[in-house]
Amino acid sequence: MKILRIPFLAIILLISANCQPKSTKTTKTVAQEISSEPAKVMLTAEDLQKYETAYFASGCFWCVEAIFESVKGVKEVYSGYSGGKEKNPTYEEVAYGRTGHAEAVEIFYDPEVINFTQLVQVFFGSHDPTSLNRQGPDRGAHYRSIAFYKNPEEQKIIQDYIALLESEKVYNSPIVTQIAPFETFYKAEEYHQDFERRNPYNSYIRNVSVPRLNRFKENFQSYLKEDAH
Repeated sequence: MKILRIPFLAIILLISANCQPKSTKTTKTVAQEISSEPAKVMLTAEDLQKYETAYFASGCFWCVEAIFESVKGVKEVYSGYSGGKEKNPTYEEVAYGRTGHAEAVEIFYDPEVINFTQLVQVFFGSHDPTSLNRQGPDRGAHYRSIAFYKNPEEQKIIQDYIALLESEKVYNSPIVTQIAPFETFYKAEEYHQDFERRNPYNSYIRNVSVPRLNRFKENFQSYLKEDAH
């Protein structure tokens, strides 16, 4: 199936807000910014066992989580860390390059509604895969682009889609996305989960995350949940 979308163009935003922790902002301070909006209904671990999983990294996980949450067939998305060797990393350790991990997401999806190939299309269509260790205003190896695979079939799907993008000359620069076997996903601290939904007035969310989500929605309308339009 040959589906190409208008590529996501990285925009350098001249703003001070970013996904990096500030030395003066503690975990407690960030958590206090969370809005009073009621928490969404969470699926139990038993519920999630019925679904398939996929793992991607493409910049700040607040943005990536919100994008995949809007896709039909996706039941749950968690922000976390993957791609490194350090066990049980913290946000500060990952952000300051001490672990080798990237900010990543864990996606639980219904393969009868959306398949892995389509998730790969969402992944490439929602970020700039030619930007090395950077997305928008966020810089560092922990923001690198990675498509993780759990088996040879998923690996081939990723490789074939990259080959298609390159053959169609969708991008003017080489794709630098890593293709890596999935090993372990470490769920991020609770205040990172559903960060965009719970922090609509956060400056980073308003200036970076929401515009990125809206660009994705413009190009993937047929992939969106009914309430995401």
